[in-house]
Amino acid sequence: MAQPSTRQGLIDYCLRKLGYPVLEINVDDDQIDDLVDDAIQYFNERHFDGMERVYLKHKLTPEEKNIVRTGVTTTSATTNVGITSISYEESNNFIQLPDSVIGVFNVFKSDANTISSGLFNIKYQLFLNDLYYYGALDLLNYAMVKTHLEDISRIITPDVQLRFNKKQHRLYLDIDWAMVNSNSYIIIDCFRFVDPSDFPKVYNDWWLKKYLTSLIKRQWGINMSKFQGVQLPGGITLNGRQLYDDAVLELEKLEEQLHNEYELPPMDMIG
Repeated sequence: MAQPSTRQGLIDYCLRKLGYPVLEINVDDDQIDDLVDDAIQYFNERHFDGMERVYLKHKLTPEEKNIVRTGVTTTSATTNVGITSISYEESNNFIQLPDSVIGVFNVFKSDANTISSGLFNIKYQLFLNDLYYYGALDLLNYAMVKTHLEDISRIITPDVQLRFNKKQHRLYLDIDWAMVNSNSYIIIDCFRFVDPSDFPKVYNDWWLKKYLTSLIKRQWGINMSKFQGVQLPGGITLNGRQLYDDAVLELEKLEEQLHNEYELPPMDMIG
């Protein structure tokens, strides 16, 4: 089937591209399964269609709040100059995220974390009367003042500082938990990989099909390289090294295409 919708369908497609069943593809089934996992992992981590941006809402219970507030590790350092001992405190409690999350972009503060909101918000009060005369305002001055007030707002109520590593799936929030009310919500702006078992169209991605075919071809060349120079009946000579070299060149071109055309630009806050 030219449009695979299952894992096995993708494998069969790639094998046909390599010449099966006319040719015998000397690659073990377990090796092919490993290559499929590698290709999908690379697709999820690099291809813009391999991940999706989602907003996860988590309700902070009183029990969780007490745990994260008390989980502090103290580290001491000694010196021979002046002060003999210095202590540092670090929060070692975290929110465990699902394994499907591969990066956290931002964490939105709930209303309980905002010093002033609604009618008491500083920007609302300053622009309350000005908006009635919006047509008479200089747009450049309006934009400059608005930007300046947003900078002040970030200083007064700074954004949540976070730490996240996709190998741990732990979200550390370096905030004053005393300012967070129990049963309030934390909105996590994050990236989650697209699972092919839930969205079978991933198996029919053009780039993924090409990439997996080249991976299997490279493994085929590795397996056949030990028979280099062996002459078969009829004068045919095995050339596993040529298979391997061709596959490596194909993979380099596909990876370069992925970086140039399909990869999302790097973002500082993605773990």
